[in-house]
Amino acid sequence: GRMWAYTVGFTVLPHVGGFLGWFLNRKEIPAWYEKLKKPSWCPSRRVFPVAWTMLYTGMGYASYLVWNDLGGCNSKAIVPLGLYGAQLVLNWAWPPLFFGARNLNMVM
Repeated sequence: GRMWAYTVGFTVLPHVGGFLGWFLNRKEIPAWYEKLKKPSWCPSRRVFPVAWTMLYTGMGYASYLVWNDLGGCNSKAIVPLGLYGAQLVLNWAWPPLFFGARNLNMVM
């Protein structure tokens, strides 16, 4: 009954920060990023939303599988889900730092 709600919730969660990062930086992408000198192998800007949608969906669903397999929020789940949460927050923080700072040396 309720398991589908947990599945959807865990799977959608990573997209929230990804969307906010895009929303906050949507003006910086054409104004600054497009003008950067990039290598010839740099993918087109259109590839990034597709790639991040797939990555965030996979990460979210994997976190649900860990949560479900370890029996929910308990002592066994704290370390893996805590590490996942920490990397997710860092992942969400990267676009505002990168686009907000406009300083490649600061974020690399």
